[in-house]
Amino acid sequence: MISRKSEQEGERIAKRIARAGLCSRREAEQWIFAGRVEVNGNPIASPALNVSAADRIKVDGKPLPERERTRLFLYHKPRGLVTSARDPEGRPTLFERLPKHLPRLVSIGRLDLNSEGLLLLTNDGGLARVLELPKTRWLRRYRVRAHGRVSQAALDALAAGITVDGIRYGPIEARLDREQGSNLWLTFAMREGKNREIRNVLGALGLQVNRLIRISFGPFRLGEMAEGAVEEVATRVLREQIGERVAQEAGADFAAPVLQRAADAPRADKTPDRPVQVRRGVLTDRKGRRVPVERVSAAKEERPPKHRTRRHHGRDARKRERP
Repeated sequence: MISRKSEQEGERIAKRIARAGLCSRREAEQWIFAGRVEVNGNPIASPALNVSAADRIKVDGKPLPERERTRLFLYHKPRGLVTSARDPEGRPTLFERLPKHLPRLVSIGRLDLNSEGLLLLTNDGGLARVLELPKTRWLRRYRVRAHGRVSQAALDALAAGITVDGIRYGPIEARLDREQGSNLWLTFAMREGKNREIRNVLGALGLQVNRLIRISFGPFRLGEMAEGAVEEVATRVLREQIGERVAQEAGADFAAPVLQRAADAPRADKTPDRPVQVRRGVLTDRKGRRVPVERVSAAKEERPPKHRTRRHHGRDARKRERP
């Protein structure tokens, strides 16, 4: 039974689950509707419930993990991965590619299947929710390759916003960088990220996007990160960059310990065992300071030698055409 005090003074059950790093708040609500969550031994059917620290919460029959320190990771998302824990169409997800020793993570915003570049991941669903909000005002920059022709004047007009198929998109900073055959390279910057926004906006200008790379999100940059690599942002840097207001609104906890991951704790994803490779390096923040980070990626498997052949497509080709 849930106490009256919990209902009056606690926090929403979906918010508590998200703060534990299992999933986003929206996904937690879906889990509740699916009957996967119980409180004090009783299954619940609605997310309209407040819980306190005294309430015992289980997901899939397993206790909610103890909350750990708020952490943030930079991830270089490759093309061809879905930004979700599971995909109903069976397509590969980025969470299946992450090293297993990492904590349970949720993405801050999304990059669609054919987009690539910088994606922020966190173990704190509250932080993810706040950083996704347009009012947080974090600028997102993209390098875009598109087929067709457009003038800088037409791009400048996007600074006033644009409506496409009944959807209003906010101000966009757009710059024409160069032409490459029948394609153009552009730089886009915006403070919101609606679904397929860049593709839809450029489509309205007669352009077809064929490559989309996010190069920065707020103060964090993709830089020279290898495709598929993960870097953790130091706690001190994270606190400085998000600021006190955002930290309080998100309910971030920088004093909690970093917990050892439990093998039997409930997970949002099914990550296979794989060896990992950790490399140490530095990250330059927006104030020009060099901050130590760890670069984590899946170790390459040893395979029998093959006859070398010339390749003219895939990653090699993309490397040649990278701006």
